[in-house]
Formats: sequence, structure tokens, C-alpha cells
Amino acid sequence: MTVPYFISSLKPRREMRTDGRPLLECILGLTFIQWAQFFSGWLAWTCDAIDFFSVSLSVTHLQTQFDKTANDITTAITLTLLFRSLGAVVFGVISDRYGRKWPLVVNLILCAILQLGAGFVQTFHQFLAVRALFGITMGGIWGLAAATALENLPVELRGLASGVVQQGYAAGYLIAAVINLTLVPSVSAGWRSLFWTASGISLFAAVIRALLPESALFLRAKEFEKERGVTSTEKTKVFFKETKRMLAKHWLLCIYAVILMTGFNFLSHGSQDLYPTYLETSKNFSSHNATIATIIGNCGAIAGGAVAGWVSQYIGRRLTIVIFVCLVGAFIPLWILPSTFGSLSAGAFCIQFGVQGAWGVIPIHLAEMSPPAFRATFPGVAYQLGNMVSSASAQIETVGGEHLKTYILEKGKLVQVPDYAKVQGILIGTVAAFVFIITIIGPENHASHFEKAKPAFEEGAGDDELEADEIPSRDRLSDDDEKASVKRINDA
Repeated sequence: MTVPYFISSLKPRREMRTDGRPLLECILGLTFIQWAQFFSGWLAWTCDAIDFFSVSLSVTHLQTQFDKTANDITTAITLTLLFRSLGAVVFGVISDRYGRKWPLVVNLILCAILQLGAGFVQTFHQFLAVRALFGITMGGIWGLAAATALENLPVELRGLASGVVQQGYAAGYLIAAVINLTLVPSVSAGWRSLFWTASGISLFAAVIRALLPESALFLRAKEFEKERGVTSTEKTKVFFKETKRMLAKHWLLCIYAVILMTGFNFLSHGSQDLYPTYLETSKNFSSHNATIATIIGNCGAIAGGAVAGWVSQYIGRRLTIVIFVCLVGAFIPLWILPSTFGSLSAGAFCIQFGVQGAWGVIPIHLAEMSPPAFRATFPGVAYQLGNMVSSASAQIETVGGEHLKTYILEKGKLVQVPDYAKVQGILIGTVAAFVFIITIIGPENHASHFEKAKPAFEEGAGDDELEADEIPSRDRLSDDDEKASVKRINDA
């Protein structure tokens, strides 16, 4: 009996490269600029998460502020996720055409402005409007941040780096939780201070990126085109022609990537967005203890992302995802059945270790899977379209809680409350099974040298494909010319 290729291809293997170097040697060999660009990409994604989860952590406060139900407040989360796709398209296209640096700087400044505005709103409709606008600016961050962080690193480091970068999301959630735990209760502004602090951190991230140079790979490509005498207008025409060609050739891959990211976003948002509310409502935790449990969960997420990213470098991206999704399913009972703080916190750690471990592989998996010239636009748009489809995950859970009830002991009396434990258990179990299946049947381009591809504004970029472990033979610049080009860029 012949084993289907999509099953046999999961077999663990080391990357088959003749130029592969040990992990520690690669880390020690990084330049200051490579470290700084990696940090700036990580920080940008962290800022995105700080603000997004500011709403999740403030649901009960926002209910009081605007006199709305939890389901009404989660509308703001849904709107943010719905509009992120637009931002991914706009900023992704600009980045692939004009570079990584200034589109990300502008993106972060716009985020800071809207974060600041969220802290000044007076009505619920104003809050919804600001959150919808924020969704557009937020949508551009992930693709640009991942490209900034990963494309300047050696291929041997990209698995580990992917896990660390993606867990900027968990780190942002953790930072937001710490601010919510310490600052919010101690100032008269209350929940508004969380959004104002997030605004300041985003502005800081924009300054850091502005002080760093453009991606060396992108600068070399631009210099090569300049030496050929290609004008900016010509490059723009080529860019849109090659984009159209890429979509015509890779439309099936685009659909698969969106379906994959839909599952992943349901997995992430379904396990995180309503988690503090679940602990406070269904488990009768105080706001303080719910925040502490959230922090513990995000520590698990950070650990899982780094471990999974590193492991994926040796056994492949899809097999790593499959293993960590199985861990999610195994720990669902610990996540929803206990009633004590210690047990539920352990469940949060284990679930997020699995969820965000699987997620830690996604930045590099999508970058390697993408048509290489469009590795800012393609991953970003696929990710945010998946976000759009899964945008109602928090509302699905609140509606489920209206129909599934449980009882808690409050002041000596049994009180009926939404059973968010059962709702989240059902949702995450179903989604984990979906992600397991869709990952197994999908493609993988493990260890692709996408940094060798043509830029999106060069003829033929839409047809450019790189196989795993392949180093293209086409000589865009001779070795001497490339070294001279890099020296000029560094001197500049």
C-alpha cells in the first residue's frame, strides 16, 4: 500500500544543506544590525498585541463604563479583526514595492495615535469606531514585522527566530496583563491608562525602527535595479504586472493559506480573547487572580513558541505544528475542568504552550510557503483574512455562554452563570482537529532560501519559485559586485 505523499513528507529530517552551520555559531555570528532589526520586528508585533489584548483585559470595565453586555463589548474585538485584512493589503503591497522600513514606521505611528484616541472616547459608538480604524493599521503590522525580523537572518536561525518573533504576541499580552494588574487599579483614569501606555510603547517602537537602516536585501535589490537604469515608474508597472501573474499562478495556494490561518486564528483567539472573562464569570475568580492566570498562560506561550520554532528547524514545519496541536487537545481537560487557581493556571500554561507553540512555526512556514517576492504581502494578507473569518470567535463564545449555563457559589448562594469552560472546550477541541487535518494535507517548503529570490518589482518575480534547500543559480550580481554593493549600503 502506497502512503500518500502528504503523510510520508512529514517524516522528520534535518535540513539537507551543504552550508548549514551550528545554531550557536550562527547566533554568535550575527551583526548588531541583524540583532537590532530582529528586535524591531519583534517589538512591533509585541505592540500590536499589547493594544489588542487591552480590550480583552478590560471587558468587565468597559461593560461598566458603557453599560453594555459582554457580547456587546466583544463587538469591538470583532470589528478590529474584520478590518485587519484591509491594512494587510495596503501596507503589505507598499512594503513589497518600496521597502520594509518606512511603511512599518508609519504603521506604528498610526497605531499609537489610535491607541491614544481609544483612551479618550466617551461613548460606546466612539469606541467601536476607533477600534475599527485601529484594525486597519493593526493589519499591516504582522507581515511587515515578520519580514523585517526574519529575512535578514541566516536560514539556520529562522525556525527559532520565527518562534520568538511570533511570541511577541504572547509577550504583548503578558505586558498588557502586568499593566492591567499594577497601573490600572492605582490611577484614576482606570482602564484608559492601559490604552495610553500602549500608545507610548508603539511610538517608541516606531522610533527604534526609524533609527535602523532598510533591509539589506531590499537595498541590494533596489541598487541592482538602479544600475540597470530602471525608473521608479517602470518598477511600479512591473510590480503590479508581477502581482497579477503571481495571483494567477498561485491562487490555490492563496486559498489554502487563508483556510490554514482561519483555523489558527480560531485556535488563538478562541483560547485567549475571552479567557479573563471566563475565569471571572465561570470560575468566580477575582480580576487580580484572572490576570495572574493570564500572565502564567502567556509564559507558557512564550516558552512554546521558542521551543517549537527551534524544533521545526530539524523535523520540519508541519510535523512540529501537528505535534503541538495534539498537545492542545491533550490539555483541554486541565484547562476547563478544575476550579482551583493552581490547577487552572497550570492548564493555561499547558494550553498556551501548545497553541502558541504551533503558532511559533507560522511566520517562517508562511514565508517559506509564499511566492518569495511577495513575502510581506502574501503572509500578511493570508493571516489577516484568516483573522477576518475568525473575527467573531469571542462573540461565538459569549453567545454559547448564553445557552450553556453552570452554577457557582457566590456569597453562600448558588448563582447561574455562563459556562464558558464548556463552550471554550468544545470550540478549541473542534478547531484543533481542523488545524491538525489542514496542516497535514498542505504544502511545505522547509528551509527555502527565499532571500535569493527576485524582488517584487523585477521582471519574472511573479513566476519565481524556490524549492526547499535550493540556492538559485541565477547570478543577479557577481560575488565581487555584491560585496561592493553591501559595502556601499553599509557606508551609507
